[in-house]
Amino acid sequence: MRPKVSTPAHKTADFGELVCSNSLKSDAENTAPWLLKHELRRLGSLAMRAAETTRVPGGHALTVDRDVFAQEITRAIESEPRITVVREEVASIPDEGIVIVATGPLTSGALAEDIARKTGSDGLYFYDSISPIVDADTIDREIVFAASRYGKSLDGSDDYLNCPFTREEYGAFVDALLTAEPADAHIEEDRAIHKGKVPFFEACLPVEEIARRGRDTLRFGPMKPVGLDDPRTGRWPYAVVQLRQEDLRAGSYNLVGFQNYMKFPEQKRVFRMIPGLANAEFLRYGQIHRNTYINGPTLLNETLQLKSDRRVFFAGQISGVEGYVESIATGLLAGRAAVQFARGEQPRAVARETALGSLVHYITHADPKRYQPANIAFDLLPTLEEQTRRQFKHDKKARHAEVCRRAIEALAPYV
Repeated sequence: MRPKVSTPAHKTADFGELVCSNSLKSDAENTAPWLLKHELRRLGSLAMRAAETTRVPGGHALTVDRDVFAQEITRAIESEPRITVVREEVASIPDEGIVIVATGPLTSGALAEDIARKTGSDGLYFYDSISPIVDADTIDREIVFAASRYGKSLDGSDDYLNCPFTREEYGAFVDALLTAEPADAHIEEDRAIHKGKVPFFEACLPVEEIARRGRDTLRFGPMKPVGLDDPRTGRWPYAVVQLRQEDLRAGSYNLVGFQNYMKFPEQKRVFRMIPGLANAEFLRYGQIHRNTYINGPTLLNETLQLKSDRRVFFAGQISGVEGYVESIATGLLAGRAAVQFARGEQPRAVARETALGSLVHYITHADPKRYQPANIAFDLLPTLEEQTRRQFKHDKKARHAEVCRRAIEALAPYV
């Protein structure tokens, strides 16, 4: 629908605009996020190809220049002669034809209401927020130092900028976070923020919410200093804020894990207390927005079709996954299943042993009464048999490598 109708979070008319961060998570071999990306690469994912060509340094993570990434995807779609792009708001699911609903976390109100009517859903939702971005030229390099945790990155380089705190600086910073004024609600439902009843997604908590859980909680979360030697002292700082490169020219950095819902002037005041950011110019402030999703276990089958209307597929965050790569994954699977359905074939589910299959299995088999969007993790994949678990009891890396080996093997017939 963009640019005719926008959202509180999007800024462009491009497809694939990344609004939360520029990280597609770990690309270290034999991790769960790596496995999911590996499977997508095997299946020829457009988004994975775009990510490779727009990659920027990010330690073990696959991080991209978000603007160029979106431009690459937009160019590929608009230049495909068999795709017609129509830019207008869709207010209801069409009554005829095969439909994939992949409207993301910010599904427009009219369409969300139509989905609720047709599915009987009560419009489940949680809240998500995005991190600030600062101009690279306004970072004080006399204070901030470059390093990857324990010196580890995929290519051996120092991929993060690190802002080191003393105990006193950390205490003052936490005090400022706890007293900062929250932003005004954009929509009526958001007023729950001010009543302490916000159903945040646990893996993407606003920094203020983390601080409220205890004064040292941040030091064991997004501000943990372990494995980062400050060259000025030769020791780990008391706490640290990491900055991650945003674009190919290294002209901007985002504050890793610092999604928040403070008013913009408050963000400027509080985040300039971070050592090295006293004169920082903010290119984007953090925000909070509503994420809409359906109750997948109740409504969807294992090929992401509505049980009540099999011509309708759901994919992306609205299906009940959390994360860019997870959304990419369900989009690819829904697209392939829709092609099979259009041919009059029975759409095929991916093997449960794969990361793709396990992600969809979670969407369609989780407890519907306690359903919450999920990232890919090894606990979603099938458990190894007892004998194998005993064999790898004291070697988690080997155990994860075995799970990945089995997943890749199970994907081969589908490929």
